[in-house]
Amino acid sequence: MTSTAEQMRGWQGPALLSFGFRPFFLSAGIWAAGIMALWVPMLMGALSLPTAFDPVSWHAHEFLFGYLAAVIAGFLLTAVPNWTGRLPIVGWPLGGLAALWLIGRGAVMVSAGMPPLAVALMDLAMPVVLGAVILREIIAGKNWRNLIVLAMLAVFALGNALFHWEAARGDYAAQGYGLRLGLAAVVMMIAVIGGRVVPSFTRNWLARRGPGRLPVPPMQRFDKGVLLMLLAALGMWVARPDALATGGALVVAGALHLARLTRWAGDRTGAEPLVWVLHLAYAFVPLGALAMGLEALSSGVFGAAAVQHLWMAGAAGLMTLAVMTRATLGHTGRPLTAGRGTVAIYLALVVSVLARLAAGLWLAEASALHALAGIAWIGAFGGFAVLYGPLMLRQKPAKTIPGA
Repeated sequence: MTSTAEQMRGWQGPALLSFGFRPFFLSAGIWAAGIMALWVPMLMGALSLPTAFDPVSWHAHEFLFGYLAAVIAGFLLTAVPNWTGRLPIVGWPLGGLAALWLIGRGAVMVSAGMPPLAVALMDLAMPVVLGAVILREIIAGKNWRNLIVLAMLAVFALGNALFHWEAARGDYAAQGYGLRLGLAAVVMMIAVIGGRVVPSFTRNWLARRGPGRLPVPPMQRFDKGVLLMLLAALGMWVARPDALATGGALVVAGALHLARLTRWAGDRTGAEPLVWVLHLAYAFVPLGALAMGLEALSSGVFGAAAVQHLWMAGAAGLMTLAVMTRATLGHTGRPLTAGRGTVAIYLALVVSVLARLAAGLWLAEASALHALAGIAWIGAFGGFAVLYGPLMLRQKPAKTIPGA
């Protein structure tokens, strides 16, 4: 039987199409920097795009359903072969999936001159095809435990479809049900998948450093309970984000997930940025829940849009950046350690998140803080593309690092 390595070596075309993470992670990094580079002048009124979405909705859509869709695709196409024991998708089928993603991005950008249904179908094509591919692999590999990941992908795609429907009706889709549903799916993905990989990667790294406290093994009864609490709180937030009951549920979920995070020995990981960044990224899940909950329970200090960025830019942005850097190093045969450039892009993204949050508090300085958040974001993802793009464009060495 052909092995995964033999399948990849058998591909004679561009290295970019030799494994799922390559085209999607590189495209995601470039797109994340690019949409922010467009958004900053749009925010200042110096640029307009031929999109049917209002500027804020376009900005929110292209991060949530554009950038994150690419990262999810790259992650799943790389992880599913490990989950199922099946061969990876390489070559032109992989290129076709990436092309569908690019078509979606272009359609949304020039959607002002197109029928809304056509735009929605072109944008939804990649996640729908990706879902079909993943379903086929899970069934063929009898990997039933990961059907939950497919279910979250389906909810994510449904949120995108609902976003298009709301925008076509003339609603302010940036604060609609579609965005909340899509973001809730992403937060649950981080909680479920992150709840597996963060303690596992941490345990692997700490075990090599000698005796000491190790993370509690993932998916204990406590973990399942806090995941169910988060699921309930997110469902309430999607339906009624301003309700007092929603605020209380989010606060409880946030407190439980902070407790969950303390069980993973993150305090012992300061020597390796590739590990501690996973803990920091996960911390934005409970911090976002607590902040969103407190916003619902009070008159609001920062504003819902600002604290929502704790989930969107903090949890989703930093966790995906952490996963992309680690996976790229591991699957291109490089040592699993972060250099100064990688640490710099992590810190730049943290600065972006904090600046955006502060903009909701200091309204007099909001314009400058928005600009700082945008510049730091561009530095983070543009830096990723510059640092890691060459690795994804070259053939990998003979050996892939375990634990990537």
